[in-house]
Amino acid sequence: MILQEEEYWQAVQQKDIHMDGVFVYAVRSTGIYCHPSCPSRRPRREQVAFFPLPEQAEQAGFRPCRRCQPNQTTTGEAHVDLIQRICRYIEQHLEEPLTLTTLGEQAGMSPYHLQRVFKHIMSITPHQYAEAQRLKQFKERLKEGETVTTAMYDAGYSSTSRLYERTATQLGMTPVVYQRGGHGMSIHYTIVDSPLGRLLVAGTEKGVCSVCIGEVDTDLEAALFKEYPAAEITHDSSILSEWVNALLEHLQGQQPHLALPIDVQATAFQWKVWKELQAIPYGETRSYGAIARALGDTRKARAVAQACATNPVALVIPCHRVVRENGEAGGYRWGRERKQQLLQQERASALQPIR
Repeated sequence: MILQEEEYWQAVQQKDIHMDGVFVYAVRSTGIYCHPSCPSRRPRREQVAFFPLPEQAEQAGFRPCRRCQPNQTTTGEAHVDLIQRICRYIEQHLEEPLTLTTLGEQAGMSPYHLQRVFKHIMSITPHQYAEAQRLKQFKERLKEGETVTTAMYDAGYSSTSRLYERTATQLGMTPVVYQRGGHGMSIHYTIVDSPLGRLLVAGTEKGVCSVCIGEVDTDLEAALFKEYPAAEITHDSSILSEWVNALLEHLQGQQPHLALPIDVQATAFQWKVWKELQAIPYGETRSYGAIARALGDTRKARAVAQACATNPVALVIPCHRVVRENGEAGGYRWGRERKQQLLQQERASALQPIR
């Protein structure tokens, strides 16, 4: 932390515009916080405090500088040009290991600072941008008629497992198909008993498209047909047996890490939230605010809660692991009691010794 603050202080002394958006500095004697590039007179080091976000500086009692307006979201042209150049570099070197160190050398800044600046401008990390570009190239090559294997290596994926890992939740149905009520889709479903009640699992040839929990089969079926009114929906337990067994084993604590392919439609923000949910370790929880902070915007806690509420594949995307700031379970689409039961079971299973 001390080394990081020294880098920040050096940027303040140099009025480095490239560091705008990475942090703000506040002056205790004036009660004002500024961008690193602010043209105002430099304060004494002992009077300075650093904050990653303007909101944090304001929460600490500082007010924004009227000259550099650090609470505004605008970013200097030099900053934008730099990140655009890094984006072009990423696109041209997808077949190479794109570490933050390598990208930092290209940008002329430390890996940590590059990460901060890149995410401030692009709203995603360099790693996420590289993965999105690989997926884009993979899809384009498939459309051009290349085989999956050729397209995979041309897009920079090192193995089929790597490809599956990165694209299982991103090659799902298109927004157009979803908006048409699943027109042209073939969906199979089954309903089984589970520790949480009746469990409906539905899927396409690409992955799971619905997981619902309830008490009455007809209610679960009605919800599925309402979600995909134009799809061809067939009851068939044999096709889904592998996915159903994995879900049941997961509910019994026998398969903590649940990695099933998903075929659902979602906004970019929903995907970001759901990816954060899948990263929550088995037996642990995170608050809505913590998920929002992980996404880089503390103001989006309510949007995170909405993304959890609209999750169409319960358990596969573990929205039950998101709780209120005070630790209370909070709401759950399938009932608060089921949420508490899930959390208690996961905590108990996580404490069991590995055999």
